Amino acid sequence: METKCLLPRVWDLPQVFRDRLGSRVGRQRMMVADGHLLLVLHAPPGADQTERLGRFLWRKPDGTWMSNDLGNGPQAVGKHLDQFAKAVQDCDVQEEQATSVEDYFAVLEHLAPALRSAKNLHAVLQEARQACPEDRDLINFRDRAYEIERTAELLQTETKRSWDLLMAKKADDQAEAGRRMAASAHRLNLLAAFFFPIATLSGILGVNLAHGLETVSPPQPFLAFVAIGLISGLILMAFVAAANRK
Repeated sequence: METKCLLPRVWDLPQVFRDRLGSRVGRQRMMVADGHLLLVLHAPPGADQTERLGRFLWRKPDGTWMSNDLGNGPQAVGKHLDQFAKAVQDCDVQEEQATSVEDYFAVLEHLAPALRSAKNLHAVLQEARQACPEDRDLINFRDRAYEIERTAELLQTETKRSWDLLMAKKADDQAEAGRRMAASAHRLNLLAAFFFPIATLSGILGVNLAHGLETVSPPQPFLAFVAIGLISGLILMAFVAAANRK
């Protein structure tokens, strides 16, 4: 995950922070040096987003907060948490509107990366809380990160349960459809077996009985034969379809 500028040049923070950062953001983590606290976080990821957008939050020894894209002050951390809460809330709304297996799968696809990032975010804030035990804001940030993580976990569990139920119902419907198709095929096989001998004997012996239609001028006999065949086929099809619905 490449970033154009990992840390703002105007930040007067310990050089060790810059030395510990490479050309990529990497995993979410915290750094502490000389009373300075640096949080290396990820912005809320999208469903198809493979690369993570880095976000940096710097706490000075006097308790002042600064960020690279969310402004200054403790509210910068609050805005970061707000974005995660909104991402989970959007998934919740999507789950409420889901009606098919594909819909629930889309919810899980969006929720999974957000949940992973939320778990790592909570872990980082817990470490930051231990590194700066005197900062009450970090306690609130950590607790809220836990609430977001817990909400995402519950939503994932509920979505997965609904998805499993729909998959089970779909599998049951497919099994029932297969049973009906097998029953229909069996009926057709019985009909074919019943008429096969007489059709074979008629073909071998060339049975041509006088029926009185020989003297009728064409194409009336042929059209009548086609009509009778189509009507008989429709009746047979209706019979099979009705038996298949039982």
